[in-house]
Amino acid sequence: MSERVIHRGKALTITIDGKECSGTYGQTILEIARANNIYIPTMCYLTKVAPIASCRMCVVNVEGVEGQVLSCQEKAVNGSVITTNNEELFKHRQNIMKLYDVNHPLQCGVCDKSGECDLQNKTLEFKVDSQEFTTKDQLRKQKKWGVLSYDPSLCIMCEKCVHTCNEIIGTAALYIKPGGYKSQIDIKMSRCEQCGDCISVCPVGALVSTDYKYSSNAWESKQIPATCAHCSSGCAIYYDVKKVRDDNFEYKSKIMRVKNDFEFSSLCGAGRFGFNFENPKSSNDPKDLQRAVDAIKSAEGIRFNSYITNEEAMILQRLKKETGIKLVNEDAYNYKTFMDGYRAITGKMFYDTDNSYIAQSDAIIMLGTRISRDNPVVKYNVNIATKKQRAEFIYMHPIDDEALKNKYTKFIKYEVGSEEGVLALLASYFVTKAGGDIKAYLDDLDIGYLSAESNVGEEELEDILKRFKTKKQKTLILGTDLYGHERASNMGKLAGVIEKYSDLSVVIVPARTNTLGVSLICDLDAPFEGKFVGYNEYGDFVLGTDGTGDVHIPALNQQEGTFVNIDKRVVNTNAALEFEGFCLNDIANEIFKDDKKVNTIEYTKLLPKDKGFKDIDFDDLDYGYDNSGNDLRGYFLDNMDTKIEESLDEVEEIDTYNGTVIYRCEPLHQFNKATARSPWLKADTHLRGSQAFATAAKISAGDNVNIKFGDQTVQRKFKVDGTIKGTVAVYPTFDNGLSCDLVSSGYRFKQVSISKVEG
Repeated sequence: MSERVIHRGKALTITIDGKECSGTYGQTILEIARANNIYIPTMCYLTKVAPIASCRMCVVNVEGVEGQVLSCQEKAVNGSVITTNNEELFKHRQNIMKLYDVNHPLQCGVCDKSGECDLQNKTLEFKVDSQEFTTKDQLRKQKKWGVLSYDPSLCIMCEKCVHTCNEIIGTAALYIKPGGYKSQIDIKMSRCEQCGDCISVCPVGALVSTDYKYSSNAWESKQIPATCAHCSSGCAIYYDVKKVRDDNFEYKSKIMRVKNDFEFSSLCGAGRFGFNFENPKSSNDPKDLQRAVDAIKSAEGIRFNSYITNEEAMILQRLKKETGIKLVNEDAYNYKTFMDGYRAITGKMFYDTDNSYIAQSDAIIMLGTRISRDNPVVKYNVNIATKKQRAEFIYMHPIDDEALKNKYTKFIKYEVGSEEGVLALLASYFVTKAGGDIKAYLDDLDIGYLSAESNVGEEELEDILKRFKTKKQKTLILGTDLYGHERASNMGKLAGVIEKYSDLSVVIVPARTNTLGVSLICDLDAPFEGKFVGYNEYGDFVLGTDGTGDVHIPALNQQEGTFVNIDKRVVNTNAALEFEGFCLNDIANEIFKDDKKVNTIEYTKLLPKDKGFKDIDFDDLDYGYDNSGNDLRGYFLDNMDTKIEESLDEVEEIDTYNGTVIYRCEPLHQFNKATARSPWLKADTHLRGSQAFATAAKISAGDNVNIKFGDQTVQRKFKVDGTIKGTVAVYPTFDNGLSCDLVSSGYRFKQVSISKVEG
């Protein structure tokens, strides 16, 4: 768990329905009641947003206070005596439900929300079995907004969707179109990210998934608890799985949709709509198993990525230890290089900060990431900080990000390739507690040179210091651009200096689902040329999860196992769909004949204890949230002490990136070939840039272009994108599949040659 404790209020005690309940000053009556498992009904309340206070279902009686009190927004007072239910309160809530039920269409038989509808449940709970009054009905046309469908006749105007869109997602795409009884929700489509979080929080069937609509009833599906497999936030999800008939009229399990604990968490579009990436092929032919075994025995290395479980990583590490085969995972290798530098300074295995700390920060600096694409949940938590804490948010990057413009208070554009210099500048300005060699190192920095070459002015740094002066909880978010850089080791050390000797807390965002876990478990080798088995990556022999490759293996929605997410939490996931073929454990068992494991999850309790893992069986790991919103999944890694070697390298001379430069970055909600398979996550594969970039590269919108880097050339169609400023173009890789693309490796910025494809 984070060592940087978030400030909590002074303790207090109140009595609710005769039960003595503990809480803290600043908590509402409803929050304390829920934490103590006391039920107070609500319709508009949503834990993750500010109290909406529109339904008035949550009223309670407070001894000594005349009338009824809204428990969702009333702060608890020490010694208060509260009653949550009596005949008067019941009648009040019953009358509210009658108002909600006025002219509400009775189409429960075909409504997607039937069986899990808050209105349906509370109509029964408060015994509304007749309606004494009515009002003139209104014509309300149904609307389709991309992946969202809205039926205003079913809408109860609870406003949950609007508040979520504004306070969590941060787009403010949804809004209330006022009109008294005619009021309804409307949308600004240009702002909508199509994340679908509004669908999850809707208590009725007003907002639903366009493609899920009328396809299933809630009670027909089985909910499989799992963890999202697309980015390092590792969000808790549930796969809704149902038996359906295929083209051969055989019943097979199918994922119908993804749901989440919407009270406490949010999902991006990839997590909600990128679920159909299971491997459609499998084989039980022993010859295929032997082919895979022979390929590993004859290979020099296994090339793999970080979209794997900890248990798979453990098997790969065991293969290396017992056979000597090399393990190549460039992303995790680079992350480990950065973190080793960080550990050498801090003496700690991990950074202290997590997503909850970010959300409660009142000052944030973000460097080296296009976070809206790299890790949407971090973006959501930054948005929460700017809304709830009124945080100063300083965004530093060579390319401005349209998705952050209504969030940051200052954007600082630095030169491509100057990340080490920028980090050194931040250390020189923010580090005030260092002495000895560290202080001497910082004092010797050539601030004028670093400022001039990075394009980060000294006056801008002074301005940041001024803005942060009165702030209490300050966070530095560092992204993939830093640890993919060839100077990653020294930048890790600089990050460690900032963490250790300043009042900034550091978080280092892993690029992929299990980058952090793989970097801990596997003894990784630097990339090299040779004969490779590709484990869901390109190679001379490929073990593939997408229906391609030489031998088929299960995708992550067909496996049990664990990941380590950005919060250093070991989170568990379960198989949503069956896989009738071989997995990595089967292949390993053929090699380790004297020590076979029946199931892959037998490796869960064997994960390395010296890296913070615990001796816990997979089946003993918890799942879900408690009533206070605490994530119960798995466990936090122990933050182990590491050897301190406080020595830093000189900041290297900053290279100049001239000519045409591209930046590896995916479209919104696209991460990899798994999300690329989703029919709902529509994204093109264009090289995108400004008109200024097009002019500099001598190309035009719609041109097919050759992008040459080193001895490799790839082709893309070019598109002018008005949201991208400057002379750096954005290059996607999510559709690459198993192909080798040198532009995608290493540092995300590349200086390339671009020419129009003639003919």
